[in-house]
Amino acid sequence: MTRPTGPAAGSPGPVGHGGVDRDAGRAIDGGVGRDADRGVGRDADRGVGRDADRGVGRGADGGVGRGADRGVGRRTVLRAAVGVGAVAGLGGVLAGDASRQNPGPSGELRLATGEPTAFYAAFGRLFAAEIERAHPRLTCRVRTTAGSIANIELLRDGHADLALVLTDTARAAQGTGLFPRPVPLRALGRLYETYLQFAVRADSPVRTVADLAGRKVSLGAVGSGAALLGERLLNAAGLTPGTDVPVRHLRLADAAAAVRDGSVEGLLVAGGVPLPTLTDLDTDPGLRFLPLAGLLPRLGGRDGLAGSGLEEVPFPQGAYRGAGGVSTIGVSNLLVCRPGLPSAVVEALTRLLVLRATALVPENAVGAQFLDVRSLIGTGSVPLHSGAVSAYRALHG
Repeated sequence: MTRPTGPAAGSPGPVGHGGVDRDAGRAIDGGVGRDADRGVGRDADRGVGRDADRGVGRGADGGVGRGADRGVGRRTVLRAAVGVGAVAGLGGVLAGDASRQNPGPSGELRLATGEPTAFYAAFGRLFAAEIERAHPRLTCRVRTTAGSIANIELLRDGHADLALVLTDTARAAQGTGLFPRPVPLRALGRLYETYLQFAVRADSPVRTVADLAGRKVSLGAVGSGAALLGERLLNAAGLTPGTDVPVRHLRLADAAAAVRDGSVEGLLVAGGVPLPTLTDLDTDPGLRFLPLAGLLPRLGGRDGLAGSGLEEVPFPQGAYRGAGGVSTIGVSNLLVCRPGLPSAVVEALTRLLVLRATALVPENAVGAQFLDVRSLIGTGSVPLHSGAVSAYRALHG
């Protein structure tokens, strides 16, 4: 396997909520050049597939600010916004500049996503296609997994270069509560809102999480961010997992089958909306989605855990039958990488997140998207990779 290579970008000052990896920009594979690989490929400004002209939700037309080259700290906001459409217009120019300077990054990237039918995997397939279209010397292999925890383990053990993770899980990995030792991560950007979806059958008597006492539930697959958050949700509702509530950890397809046949009362999944598996269940036998936002104060989400990306969000109207307006918990998602990924590669990929935003939204997605520069840099406690910082600064002008 050929690892991705490219000229190492310089190490700029701190940008974004989480700061910057100051070492990742140093020469890894040799060669230095601040302008190296700033383009996104010959085809960067072309539509791709049937999703190319789709919008990216509430944040799609958000803009970029003039002050990016000054560094952005926790309390700094980006100003003088311009739309993503305006930024996308730069794609051809940037690509042309890059092609004259060097042939661009090369090698194989390994992207860890999520379960095959869930949002992570759908995004991963779209992103991999954009990477290979824009940079023919790069290949991107998408790996489906159980989710955030498994993805961080793959990065830690050198079996992945990029991964999609819940901000809350990435934050936990920075300490010693999740793994024996902290796992160093660097972010390319915050992508979209994941919705915690705690569903029971529509004919169930359960109306709140507290009503689950004595009833068996599935709290996400082993290795998923939902598995970590699920136990915290039960605790916040005054229930002890395994004692007050029998807990299973099933993959989404298996959990859906168990809800259908009544062997579990409900399931928890963290994902974009709507999830096709839940849409099928919502059609038959029908689902009720439990309100979760009231548990946020006991999770610390509204005030104490801003860095974890937890916030109150309503289900969008039309996501599922009868779910519209139900208040649940949103968790932002990050695209992260191993710290040693070459800065030129990270810069090229980060540009794609902005310039090809409309092509990176899975079909039928109705939840909030963060694919604009003002939102992308809000990575919480996970620092931005220096290559990502270079890309955001260049796009800000």
